This record gives sequence, structure tokens and C-alpha cells, in this order.
Amino acid sequence: MLFNSFTFLLFFALVLLLHNLPLPWRWKKTQLLLASYLFYAAWNPPFVVLLWISTLTDWFVGRGMAAAVTKTRRRGLLFVSLGVNLGLLAYFKYAGFLLDSFASVVRTLGVDYEPAMPDIILPLGISFYTFQTLSYTLSIYRGESRPSRSFLDYALFVTFFPQLVAGPIVRSTEFLPQCAMPKRADARQMGWGLALLTFGLFQKTVLADALLAPTADLVFNAAGSVGTLDAWVGTLAFSGQIFFDFAGYSSCAIGAALCLGFILPENFHFPYAALGFSDFWRRWHISLSSWLRDYVYITVGGNRLGIGRTYINLMFTMLLGGLWHGASWHFVVWGGLHGTYLAIERLLRPHFTATLVRPGMRRLGMALFTFLLISVTWIFFRAQTFGDALQIVLALVGGVLDQPDSQLVQVTSWHVGQVLFVLTATFVVQFSLRDADLENRFSALPLVARSILLTILLLSILVAPGDDRAFIYFQF
Repeated sequence: MLFNSFTFLLFFALVLLLHNLPLPWRWKKTQLLLASYLFYAAWNPPFVVLLWISTLTDWFVGRGMAAAVTKTRRRGLLFVSLGVNLGLLAYFKYAGFLLDSFASVVRTLGVDYEPAMPDIILPLGISFYTFQTLSYTLSIYRGESRPSRSFLDYALFVTFFPQLVAGPIVRSTEFLPQCAMPKRADARQMGWGLALLTFGLFQKTVLADALLAPTADLVFNAAGSVGTLDAWVGTLAFSGQIFFDFAGYSSCAIGAALCLGFILPENFHFPYAALGFSDFWRRWHISLSSWLRDYVYITVGGNRLGIGRTYINLMFTMLLGGLWHGASWHFVVWGGLHGTYLAIERLLRPHFTATLVRPGMRRLGMALFTFLLISVTWIFFRAQTFGDALQIVLALVGGVLDQPDSQLVQVTSWHVGQVLFVLTATFVVQFSLRDADLENRFSALPLVARSILLTILLLSILVAPGDDRAFIYFQF
């Protein structure tokens, strides 16, 4: 069920109606839980069973760890949680990738081996809810929280439909306390929640799908037959598309939750105005980057074990983050590039710290430089194969592979103007608001201005051309 569909609008209207009836809080939470299962089952009903397996496993593991008297038993129970959750994730998401990689290694040794590839359907959002439920058992193991006393509250935490399939990845310590008391949005929350839904749908349907996706598809679907201008325009188009698609989803999720009285953490904060790559990851997919920092980077030693180990830990974390996004080597390369950027930045930080804090053209230049290098990494994220990604990168610097039977793709002046206009406007807006709170800025506008803005956005959503594309991060 897509946020950008009339089916969801009808579903959400019914959920809001039931949630605001004068019923006991436990009944309302039960309604939300059933609605969440229905939301997920609308895609593929049998995979609800996987949600139940993760939910039941970590519920009993959490209670068992709290009751355990020895560290050995606590560690053993943690391994059960990790084994079940990561085992399901590995099977459904990485089995084909691992088998294909093994076959490639065997073939390089001279063995003719062609295994039958497993026909496995990737469950929607499995990477998101796996990391979310693992945060529950990991926080209990570390002594940062206690197990929930209510199975209903815990099950709702795992399956809460606004952010179930594409985040934000919510920690149990952020969500479970909100289940203790009845939640009902007040006028401010309802107004801002509906505004966020409007902003998110506009980002997705108008900016990502209607204006940028066609150009990105044109270039990346003909990766071996593009010139330098085509490659740059396609790369910038996808940089905008991936941001507006994913940030649009997060805005919808946070807005929908707020209409129900629940507060979800911010997931994007003007990332294309970042000054450097560590700043980018403090602003992009914040719930994932903080999860990797707290449960991977710090766990393997962080920066506590010397300079050399710090760089190893940093690269390991980003490679794992790349692999989390997709079972393919080009996602690993994407993570490796970000790890390399972060390592070089850490090495050079003493030499350009003054640039980051001094307003002016140097700061603007640093933001543009960061954006362009981030855009290059998106090539490996968007390309269908590693070879396609290399062809686009080669085209960026003026190289074109010798393919005499193919005709170079030519993006039109309309494509170029459209992409440059959207990306320029995006950069200007994000750079001007990089340290601002969007809700405060929006609330400071006169009521007439807010009403006109939202009306324009809604009309744009209704008349936007194109089909109802699924959100890009649904595949992860």
C-alpha cells in the first residue's frame, strides 16, 4: 500500500476515524496493530508470518535477558535474537548474492560451476524492521532499557505502519514510552502532521517521479551509450530523485504518525547542504546512520583503539551500511566510497575546520563540493550492475566505451533545464535552512501564506503526470 495512492488515503482516513473514537486506549492500540498488519499484508499476506517470528523471538529473548543471572546466559539469548533476525535477513536478502559470488570465485579457479539460483522474494521492508527489533534486544543486553511489560505495546512498536517498510528506524526507547498513555493529536500536531504528509507527497509524486525520474531512467537505462553531459545530468537527476523519494517517504511517515499522536524521530535534515561527509551522515537517513554508529561502529571499538583501528572500524561500518542497502557488489562499492570519503575527511579535518565555521563563499563552496562527490556515489547506488556504474563514471570525465553498434543517448535541453532548476532550487533552500527547524519556519508564515502554499502543493500532486511508482527504499 503506497502513501501516494488513493487506497492509502482511504485506509488512513478510516484509521484516523477509529483512533479518535471515545474508546479505551488498549482498544485503540489493538486497532493500530491490526491496521499495521493489514497495511503490510496488502503487499504479500504470507510475509506477515516473518513479522510474527521476529516479534515473538525478541519478546521472549528480552524477557529472558532481564531475568538471566549470568552474563553467559544473557549473551546466549542475544545470539538467539541475532541468529533468528539476521538469519531471516541473510536468507531472503543475501542467499542469491552469496551463491552467485561463490560461483564466480569457483569459476575463476577454472571450475565450470553454474548453480541453480534460488527463487526468493524479498519481503518488503525486512531490513528496516530487522534493525528496529534488534535495537530492542541490544538495548536490553546493554542495560540501557528494560523489557516492555505489554506485549501489545511491543508488537505495535515492531509493526507501526507509518514507518514499517522504509523507516525511520525507531528505537524501542523512543516509541514504547509513548504507548503508556493515550495518544491523540492536538490541533497543532494534526495541522503539522497533515502538512508533512503534503510535503512528502509533493516531494515524491512531483519532484522525484514527475520531474527527475524520467531523466535518470533515460541515462541509467542506457549506461553504455551516454556522453559527458548526459552522464552529469542523469547523475544529478538521480541525486535529486533519491533524496525527494526517500525524504518524501520519511515526511509522510512522520506526518501520519503525528496525526495519530505519535512522535517519530527526524530522518533527514537538509543533507545536501552538508559541509563535509560526516556532516552529511548526520543529516541523511539519520536513523540508520545513528544505528550503525551505536550498534556497529562503537561495538567494534569506534575510535578508542588507536588511529589505524579507527579507520578500519569506519570503513567496516560503511561497507556494512552499503551491504544493508542491497545484495550486490555495487552497493558495497557505494559504502566503500563513503568510508573512503569519511577517512580522508578525518585525516584532513585539522586543515579545513576553519572553512566549515566561517560564513561566506568558502563555506558555500565546501557544500557544493560535498554535494558533487556525494552525487558520484549515487551512480553505484542507481546502476543495475557494477559495469554500468563504471561506464557512467567514465562518461563523467569524457570517456565513452567503444560501442560502434550503439547510438549515444542525447538528453534534451528540456531535461537539462528541468534538472538544473530543481537541483539549484533544492540546494538554495537547503543551504538557507541548514540549521533551521522546518516546523518553526513554516509556523512563522502568515496563515494565508501557509494555506496558499499547501493548496499549490496539493494541486500539483493531483495534476502531476506519471504512474504511481513505489518508493525506492521499499526494495531494501
